[in-house]
Amino acid sequence: MSESPQTPFHDLDHYVAIPRLTGLTASHDGTRLVAGVQTLDGERTGYRTALWEVDPAGEAPARRLTRSAKGESSAVFTRSGDLLFTSARPDPDGKEGDDPKSALWLLPAGGGEARVIAAPPGGASGALTARDADTVSVAAALLPSAKDMPQDAELRKARKDQKVSAILHTGYPVRYWDHDLGPDQERRFVGDLAALADEPASPLPGATGETPDETPDETPGQHLGLRDLTGAGRHLLNHSADLSADGTTLVTSWSVNDGAAVRSTLVAFDTATGERRTLVDDPDGDAEGPRISPDGAWVAYVTESISSPTEAPVIRLALVPTDGSAEPVVLADDWDRWPGRPTWLPDGSGLLVQADDDGRGPVFLLTFSGALPGSDVAVEKLTSDDAVFSDLSVTSDGATLFALRTSYLAPAEPVRIDLAAFLASGAAGERTPVAATVLRSPVPAPELPGTLTEIETTAEDGTRVRAWLALPHSVAALRQSQDPSVESQTRAPLLLWIHGGPLGSWNAWSWRWNPWLMVAQGYAVLLPDPGLSTGYGQEFIQRGWGSWGKLPFTDLMAITDAAEALPEIDETRTAAMGGSFGGYMANWVAGHTDRFKAVVTHASLWALDQFGPTTDAGYYWAREMTPEAALENSPHLAVGDIRTPMLVIHGDKDYRVPIGEGLRLWYELLTKSGLPASDDGETVHRFLYFPDENHWVLTPQNAKVWYQVVSAFLAEQVLGETPELPTTLG
Repeated sequence: MSESPQTPFHDLDHYVAIPRLTGLTASHDGTRLVAGVQTLDGERTGYRTALWEVDPAGEAPARRLTRSAKGESSAVFTRSGDLLFTSARPDPDGKEGDDPKSALWLLPAGGGEARVIAAPPGGASGALTARDADTVSVAAALLPSAKDMPQDAELRKARKDQKVSAILHTGYPVRYWDHDLGPDQERRFVGDLAALADEPASPLPGATGETPDETPDETPGQHLGLRDLTGAGRHLLNHSADLSADGTTLVTSWSVNDGAAVRSTLVAFDTATGERRTLVDDPDGDAEGPRISPDGAWVAYVTESISSPTEAPVIRLALVPTDGSAEPVVLADDWDRWPGRPTWLPDGSGLLVQADDDGRGPVFLLTFSGALPGSDVAVEKLTSDDAVFSDLSVTSDGATLFALRTSYLAPAEPVRIDLAAFLASGAAGERTPVAATVLRSPVPAPELPGTLTEIETTAEDGTRVRAWLALPHSVAALRQSQDPSVESQTRAPLLLWIHGGPLGSWNAWSWRWNPWLMVAQGYAVLLPDPGLSTGYGQEFIQRGWGSWGKLPFTDLMAITDAAEALPEIDETRTAAMGGSFGGYMANWVAGHTDRFKAVVTHASLWALDQFGPTTDAGYYWAREMTPEAALENSPHLAVGDIRTPMLVIHGDKDYRVPIGEGLRLWYELLTKSGLPASDDGETVHRFLYFPDENHWVLTPQNAKVWYQVVSAFLAEQVLGETPELPTTLG
């Protein structure tokens, strides 16, 4: 069963080959835009990213800036307009046989070849530049006992030569998502780009027609003259940082341990002296995402209260003086949305921020009516698009906002927003949101195999619950029909897709959980936001807090009822799917209703008694669930009531939801469910296992197998077909 005409979603080889836009950065004056574009490598087994320049005026086509087998990322402009990026591409001036780590490269604004300006032995990441100075900061991981980069290089070589992989931990956590923490630890370094002014750009080998001389031994990282600013320690775990416009101050999130728990504070460093001062240290909350005001006087940041088993977290914006002379002040405390990382207006009069809102993610403007920080704050919606915005960059004159825009109608694309027109349209609180203008993207939006609409219903407690509904073209016309005589085979089978998080929303394009692949096969895909979802206010989250299974379940069943009542939906052919928390809910659904023909559960929580201490962030789980609540909300207790065929999917490198969850689920399905294995070991259930994948399935061919197996399982259980499995499974 598939839709026609053909689109890239009708063929998985075409789908995985669709180029993907990722990241957008603007020069400080707004005259240049650079985006990353991911494409398949030559073997079609991985993606690599190249940097492309996008015309801010939307007139000229995008042009490619970089090309290498290793790819490039983390682009950022210097004050002079040069482009910095990180890449593990070989240095043309490096030694033969080098195994390069990610280095910091500089591509001159006036053209020419890119060259390495910093090459820490453990790799470089997270480059920051100052708007009005030549200061640059870069993150680099060093072994704990290394005093500097040369010693770090020696220690790394000794571990490699002796094949030592052991890590001795002295604290928590020890893992993060899909990788082990340690033995190296991130530090922040600073350097001066002016030191490169007299350094000639090196030609590529052979460019002069001569054999280049052997590159002399060099001190790692010496090009930029990097200085260790933060020192050794486990303080920069998944950190976020910002440089002041004049380059004199770096503000970063700073992890501190409260026993086995980790809390995020904010600290400021004097980039000249290395002096550190604490700006925010709240025992009841985390401080992250700092942004320094244009005049350097203030730091805006995101504050998140530490949750408890009875109280959901609250996320707000806050301000603190950069010199630490006063206590932080929360902004717009009565605004019932969760803001993301802020971006300052160039004159310091307000902040731009994205926030989930009713299945979208618009940009909001927070303006101050008086002197900071005691002034009143007005919150206005800036964008009118049914979409989510990210990667915000404001031009220095404050007239234009550049961003990436995405929705279920299109993957990420660069857009321009007329901020000046919005500000001139009226007084604060009286202005009308504006639509974004799409620029000429390096990646054209793919043709979709269906249409997108939204539906809503009322839950048992009277709360409104809404969802996106993606429909095949063949049944979309039935939406206008109320004819009860329509044959069931002309209607679409329904897939209920449950999002992860649970603190999240189905509001942005996903390459991993893409509904259009299933729509191309004739399914209608329901993407609901049940209780605990973001974008509907604090009470919508709080009503499901501590009740993971029960309340989201009733919301999901209510919105499924609403979808099944539509004329284009065949309520006799339905399935439920979910990943992470969505997989947990899929497990819960399987044990609490028989209404679905099949259930697909990916990277799912199964036995909450064992999950908490084994996940990579056990301290967060301990805040959220008491042992009693974990037991009450554990899907494994209802395994005997599961009479629906289940497809279990798990990756061995998943540290957020460890493989033990999937292994126990699989064993208990075969031994305790209402559909156990037969005497000869055969079962209607299936287990798709990826030894080298993490919480997601990221490599192209494994992602292709994922969709092939899911499609085959659903075709067999929901449609009554006998599909073939991919030959790559052997």
